[in-house]
Amino acid sequence: MWFVVGAIALVAAGATVGATLLTRTGTGGSTTAAVVKQKGAPELDLDLGVRTDPEAVSLRRALDLYDHGHRRAAGRTFRRYRSLEARVGAALAAWPAGFDQLSALERARPGSSLAQLELGLAFFWQGRLAQAEAAWRAARRSQPDTYYAIRADDLLHPRDAPGLPPFSPSFPSPSELGRLSPPKQLAYLAARARTGGARAKLLYGVALQSLHRPVSAEREFAAAATLAPHDPDAQVAAAVGLFDKSRPAVAFSRLGPLVRTFPKAITVRYHLGLLLIWIGQLKAARAQLARVVAAGPSPFRADAQLLLSKLAGK
Repeated sequence: MWFVVGAIALVAAGATVGATLLTRTGTGGSTTAAVVKQKGAPELDLDLGVRTDPEAVSLRRALDLYDHGHRRAAGRTFRRYRSLEARVGAALAAWPAGFDQLSALERARPGSSLAQLELGLAFFWQGRLAQAEAAWRAARRSQPDTYYAIRADDLLHPRDAPGLPPFSPSFPSPSELGRLSPPKQLAYLAARARTGGARAKLLYGVALQSLHRPVSAEREFAAAATLAPHDPDAQVAAAVGLFDKSRPAVAFSRLGPLVRTFPKAITVRYHLGLLLIWIGQLKAARAQLARVVAAGPSPFRADAQLLLSKLAGK
């Protein structure tokens, strides 16, 4: 799977123990687990997008130090800045003493998905699971067009694949992108989307997806689908953009019928297989991906083969 804008968002996932120790019951995604305090410090997630300013560079370094267990050194860098990202980092670098500071940050910024996500992780590290889940649900609601909301949703649905399924166009990205810096890539795609047609909007939507902005991406995909009602790429993108772990049927109800509408469009079966992986329907996913491979050369064949190899025996 590829993204038009490559590795332009440096987001450290940190420890993933929260996602693996929780277990889901029922269909609503509620989580239950034994009350156990975790070792070390909570996972720290900071999304700095395509920022290249000095603070962003410093925060990425501090995040790397934090992830490798050098919390004291990370804290010294975090404390140089007053942004919410830096203050959250400083609070967790002082764990467990920083819990009160983190809680105060969340109270001061009740609409911040970052603060709510990290407070939930802090609760989880303390074994306070109900409070952790409540904080993650708040993070998902507050700023749904952020990485923090996506990560909170991962923690609420630990049995699903992490993140959201990406849309991959069947056509290449502009060659001009290779000569631009990440921020300029994004600006270039945004400008083309404002004045261009369906394909320009699709490429900008893919870039937004890679930057963890699912709401904005879905908006671009929907606009492309309106402009190009007979284009399988646009229609598939609109369906993929609707994917929600709490309501996967919404995306499937739009994507599934496209198999009949565009019987020769490999993109439909590839993305159908991808979405099936996301909800754990691996047998059905293998069937769709096998059809992609059997159809012969296509922009999706190599990825389908790779996914099938990963799914072998599962």
